[in-house]
Amino acid sequence: MEPFEDKQILVDFIQRISHSRAINWDMGSSACLNWTGITCNHDNSRIIAVRLPASSLHGPIPSNTLSRLPALQILSLRSNGLTGPFPFDFSNLRNLTALYLQSNGFYGPLPLNFSDWNNLSILNLSNNGFNGSIPPYISNLSHLTALSLANNSLSGEIPNLHIPSLQVLDLSNNNLTGPVPESLQRFPTSAFAGNDLSPLTSMPPVVSPSSQPSKNSSKLGEPAILGITIGGCALAFVILAFIMILRYSKDWKDVSERPKKEEKTTKLRSGSHNVNGNGSLVFFEGSNLAFDLEDLFRASAEVLGKGTFGTTYKAALEDASTVVVKRLKEVAAAKRDFELQMELVGNIRHENVVPLRAYYYSKDEKLMVYDYYDQGSVSSMLHAKRGENAGRIPLDWESRLRIAIGAARGIAYIHSQTGGKLVHGNIKASNIFFNPQRYGCVSDLGLATVMTPLAPPVMRIGGYRAPEVADTRKVYQASDVYSFGVVLLELLTGKSPTHATGGEEVVHLVRWVHSVVREEWTAEVFDVELLRYPNIEEEMVEMLQIGMQCVARSPEQRPKMAQVVKLVEDIRRTTNTGASEVSTPATEMASSPVVAQQIGSSVVAM
Repeated sequence: MEPFEDKQILVDFIQRISHSRAINWDMGSSACLNWTGITCNHDNSRIIAVRLPASSLHGPIPSNTLSRLPALQILSLRSNGLTGPFPFDFSNLRNLTALYLQSNGFYGPLPLNFSDWNNLSILNLSNNGFNGSIPPYISNLSHLTALSLANNSLSGEIPNLHIPSLQVLDLSNNNLTGPVPESLQRFPTSAFAGNDLSPLTSMPPVVSPSSQPSKNSSKLGEPAILGITIGGCALAFVILAFIMILRYSKDWKDVSERPKKEEKTTKLRSGSHNVNGNGSLVFFEGSNLAFDLEDLFRASAEVLGKGTFGTTYKAALEDASTVVVKRLKEVAAAKRDFELQMELVGNIRHENVVPLRAYYYSKDEKLMVYDYYDQGSVSSMLHAKRGENAGRIPLDWESRLRIAIGAARGIAYIHSQTGGKLVHGNIKASNIFFNPQRYGCVSDLGLATVMTPLAPPVMRIGGYRAPEVADTRKVYQASDVYSFGVVLLELLTGKSPTHATGGEEVVHLVRWVHSVVREEWTAEVFDVELLRYPNIEEEMVEMLQIGMQCVARSPEQRPKMAQVVKLVEDIRRTTNTGASEVSTPATEMASSPVVAQQIGSSVVAM
């Protein structure tokens, strides 16, 4: 079902209003699924939210358009170039719960009657040119929780707004006079700053008779003071000793680690206090996201990870949508070069490449916005909760094979762009996700060319880096092949590219696999979580052979990514045509001499 009437109303609105940014509203596509800034009700029969913040809308709102949406609950047109008086036909929007018109060029008086908006909870008309007085009938909005009329030209006295539900109030920077009504004196003085209001008069605090000091009370004597001092010092010493004992106990270690988990939820703004307000988010065509920089910085953000190029956040926006934001660090490219690279990356569309939805550039802040994948990265699926019996769902072989096929296709497509010269430069399991078809898709494209080259010691820490990258600090398509080979080994072994052994020794995955297969210790190569699946040993051996070809030390010995795609896709075709009906049992597979011989011969051939 589609809200046909509502779609016609919105198409009429967008055709009649001036806008310099393309908005993908057309009758031929699904408004509920594809239209930018649109939310429908549960059965898609009505549009209940329209969000077009910072969408380059200009001029007055055409009459008899948005006001004809009977089920509309949320309307956000903030941070545009809208002008004219307040749209009085908005009184027809009787189901409205939130109205955001701040940061536009509206002028004239506010509507006198608010009785039609019985459900209104949030009203933000700040940063406009409204004048006249504040209508006392705002008190009729019995469900109002937030009211902002700041930075307008409102005058006169503040009416007595008795709204028990009101939690947030901002009337600052107007021309208001007179006293603050008693009903609003519970709000901080900042809510009224920048006006010519009478100073607030407050009653002196009442002190109970029992708390008043007695005139006849005498001062403490010196012995009493000395005793209190000595006792206090002794108590402090005991507490300090107790803390020191706990500090080095295992229990203290467990307690001290808990806050680190709690700190994962933050605000994106906390990392950058000097954002240049002149910039704005740049969206790419085909995106149906509708938010601006203010939304992004106000969003509740969870740290997903910290990598070579910056910190990645999961940001929950006010419209209940979720995006991934990467905050870049140490960007070396100038603004124009950065923008050109983002335009190149943002226009790449392939089912196995995570699309870049938007970016932001200022002197102090560089952001990239992607879709959020709720299953997490391949790295988290492989390694999270490993060793714990409860809560872990092992990644089966079919999924691992599809991850390899999809990621290979995505990287090969990237390598075919810009005349066959484009390089990804940061292939790793934490940058690979499941697409809707449950094939691997790669993210973080194009960052290597805009970032400051890392020092060799830092680069060698990551087990995905090809030897030549650590030596030259440059990335090549052949180094992408190497990194993909490490991902294949990671899928097969279940081990991180650099991992610690029982003796805390750091082991490099590529070197470890080389040493194990040379000794024909086949049982130690494959992930124990894979040994439960029958009829897959030949496929695993083939993938291992491909992975070992990809991680050849010399770049010239590695296959091209297009060849790798064919090799990985052929794993299932080859084994399906030649596989026997009876599979090698898991216990036999671990020591199968045929398997060991196949692996060993592939290593020697390289």
